[in-house]
Amino acid sequence: MAESLILGVLGGMGPAATLDFLQKLQAYTPAETDQDHLRVLVDINPKVPDRNVPGSGEGAVLAEMAGALRGAGAEVLAMPCNTAHAHAGLIQRASGLPLVNLIETGAQAAAGSGAMRAGVLGTKGALRLYREYLAAQAMGLVGLAPDRQDAFMAILSRIKAGDLGPEVTAAMAELASELVADGAEVIIAGCTEVPLVLGPDDVEAEFIDPGDLLARRCVAVCLGLEPVPPLPV
Repeated sequence: MAESLILGVLGGMGPAATLDFLQKLQAYTPAETDQDHLRVLVDINPKVPDRNVPGSGEGAVLAEMAGALRGAGAEVLAMPCNTAHAHAGLIQRASGLPLVNLIETGAQAAAGSGAMRAGVLGTKGALRLYREYLAAQAMGLVGLAPDRQDAFMAILSRIKAGDLGPEVTAAMAELASELVADGAEVIIAGCTEVPLVLGPDDVEAEFIDPGDLLARRCVAVCLGLEPVPPLPV
């Protein structure tokens, strides 16, 4: 296989979601030998400050991680965390490396489904990002009611603590059903922990896992099957 680009992964947000992404990355790489797989440099840093707390300083930490990945040899970046994409521009400016954008990937997949309204299961920060990217695709966003958004965050905390049981799956599926009832034609897993408990069979509409699609895109970009994303101007 021809020489491939070296992928740098900003991970640890959270660790289980990063490992899920890496597993998918390996699974989607067409390889017959060890040498056919991508070289991947990964910083699994669960010490990144909470992305849901304004002013916590996570942007500076992510920028430092990205710069270190470039110094180690990375040529293109990926970040399996939706909320942290609020700092996508800073990460690219700090490292000088292009980022395969998770939010953009999810929004484009939603548009490709033919839907006009996408329900998003994600943090408030992720919802703001998806609203912008979906609007660029002439799509609307369906979110949870405030109290149900709080319920989502409580479920998310359970997942991050390692609870992947049927009760958590049922609770997440119920939230997805509420989005469909409110007019969502497609459901986006707007947090990389969501697919750890929820899959297409649990949802009443088309289910989009941006993390899964990100893994596929990273393989394509690193193997030269898809153009490297441009750096921000």
